[in-house]
Amino acid sequence: MSEVSSIHTPTAPPSLLRRALCKPGLMLGVAIVGVSSLLAIAPSLFAPYDPNFIDYNAVKQPPSWAHPFGTDMLGRDSLSRVIAAYSVNMQMAVLATVFAMIIGVTVGALVGYYRGIADAIFGRFVDAIITFPFLVLVIAVVAVLGPGLVNMYIAITLVNWVYYARLMRAEVITQMGNDYASAGVVMGYSDRRIIFRHLLPNAITPVIVYWMTDMALAILLGSSLGYLGLGAQPPQAEWGVLIAEGRNFITTAWWLSLMPGIAIVITGIGFSLIGDGLADLLRPRD
Repeated sequence: MSEVSSIHTPTAPPSLLRRALCKPGLMLGVAIVGVSSLLAIAPSLFAPYDPNFIDYNAVKQPPSWAHPFGTDMLGRDSLSRVIAAYSVNMQMAVLATVFAMIIGVTVGALVGYYRGIADAIFGRFVDAIITFPFLVLVIAVVAVLGPGLVNMYIAITLVNWVYYARLMRAEVITQMGNDYASAGVVMGYSDRRIIFRHLLPNAITPVIVYWMTDMALAILLGSSLGYLGLGAQPPQAEWGVLIAEGRNFITTAWWLSLMPGIAIVITGIGFSLIGDGLADLLRPRD
């Protein structure tokens, strides 16, 4: 009798996409952000009315079939204004964070690589910045520059890049202890090649994860500044502005502040779910 030997081949690890599809939280976050992005790109396709159309015959009407989110104090459709605000608030999520990330990643990579006196100065600067509450610093800068979206982006970038730089510095220092970094030095690679072609790609993952969460915080911060009158300015539709417009009618027209508040929470949850999902997905596996 002949013996049949079975050969067991090692199972290939699942692909990154397949593992991502198996994470319902991540997929839910992608769906929320995807829908939010679609509403931001083409709000006119989904808004049932002109968000700035004034109808004094429909002032502060409660939610109904004709106006699912009710109307405001000028008779404008609240659903259309909440949808129109997606363009501004999703813009906040990107523009209020992307420049801070670029500056912070660059500075953090350089400081983490060269260390020395630059690292000591950077450490003292970071200590001075994080001593003050983030929101207080941003409000102070906006107060100096003046209200408006552009000045708000500048203020957030001036304060927020420090946090990206601190994270990138720590990751670069960790990567410097690996053999490939020492090998690059031995082989005579330039500092620029070692930093931007070898260290940075291996250290960027935690920064990307942090960026996703930071976009959720940017929406909350931008809405807070809009509520305080330091961000977007009326009559521009923005969730913080809409909440501020409805605060005086909270007992008689509760929907004016509730609906944009729900939009803030749902969108923020979407970015947070993506951040948590990426952190789990990109975590080193045994």
